[in-house]
Amino acid sequence: MITVVGSGKVGTSAALHIALKELDDITLIDIVEGLPQGEAIDLSNMCAILGLDVTIKGTNDFSEMRGSDLVIVTAGLPRKAGMTREELLQKNAGIVRDIGEKIREYAPDSRVIITTNPLDAMTYVLYKTTGFGRRVMGFSGILDASRLSYLIRNETGISYTSIDSMVIGQHGEAMVFLPKHSYVGGRRLTEILSSEKIKEIVERAKGMGAEIIKLRGYSSNYAPGAGLAVMAEAVLKDQKKVISTATYLDGEYGVRDVCIGVPAVIGRDGVEEIIELPLDEEERKAFQESVEYVRKLISQLSL
Repeated sequence: MITVVGSGKVGTSAALHIALKELDDITLIDIVEGLPQGEAIDLSNMCAILGLDVTIKGTNDFSEMRGSDLVIVTAGLPRKAGMTREELLQKNAGIVRDIGEKIREYAPDSRVIITTNPLDAMTYVLYKTTGFGRRVMGFSGILDASRLSYLIRNETGISYTSIDSMVIGQHGEAMVFLPKHSYVGGRRLTEILSSEKIKEIVERAKGMGAEIIKLRGYSSNYAPGAGLAVMAEAVLKDQKKVISTATYLDGEYGVRDVCIGVPAVIGRDGVEEIIELPLDEEERKAFQESVEYVRKLISQLSL
C-alpha cells in the first residue's frame, strides 16, 4: 500500500499518477474532514473509467497508514505569490515533525518521500524524526531537472527522451545546474549551447516555481505529482534508478550531517547508493555554498 499524506493539489496529483501506473493501492490522509474522502471517490471514478484496478480510500485517521510500503508526504503550507520557500520553515517543520512521529509509529518499515518546502530542511527534519536513515528521500532534483529539460528542448527542438539534465544542491534559488554533466543526444550540453544561453536558461529555471505561482496564483502540482510517481515506481519496483534526490550526506562530496540533492540510486531500500560526480573547482564551490545555505536553515530548527 502507498499512503499519501496531504490531499491538496500535489498529493492528489501524485495519487493520480500513481494510479495511472497501477503501482499499488492508495490511502489518502489529510486533517481536513471530507477532503481525502472526496478526492478518493473522484480518483476511484477515474480508475473505473480507465479500467485501472487500484483501490483508493481517503481518511482523517493516520493509523490507516499502517502497513504501508511507501509514504509520500506532501502536507504543509504552500508557497503564495512573493513568498520564498524559506519563509515556510518554522511552520512546516512543526507539521513535518508531527507527521514523522506518526509514520514511525504506524509504518515503521516504510520508505518515505517528502516534497514539503523548504525541501532540503524538511527532509532533514523527517530524517531526524523517523530515524529511518536513507529510507527518507526528498523530492527535488527531478523537478528542477525537468524545468531545465523543458527550456533545453525549447532551444534545441530535441525530444525530452534524449535530454538528461543534472541538478544538485538545494531545491530552490541555490540549486546547482551541471551543464558539463548534462547531455542532449549523447553530447554534452556545453557542446550545443553557448555559456551565455546556458546561464540564461539556468536563471529562468531557478525562478520557474515563482513564475508559476505569479501566473496562476498557486504553486506547481502536475510536475511534482508525476515526479513523485516516478520515484515511487523506482522504490516499489526496485529499479535501481539514478535520480537526483535530497538525502542525508555522511562524508559524500566532503559533506556531513545535512540533507541535500545529489544523484542517487533509488531502489527497494530507498537511497541505496550516492553517486559522487567529479566536480570542477567552480562546481564544487557552488555546491558548498548551496550546502551552507541549507545548513543555515537547519540551524534555525529545534531538533
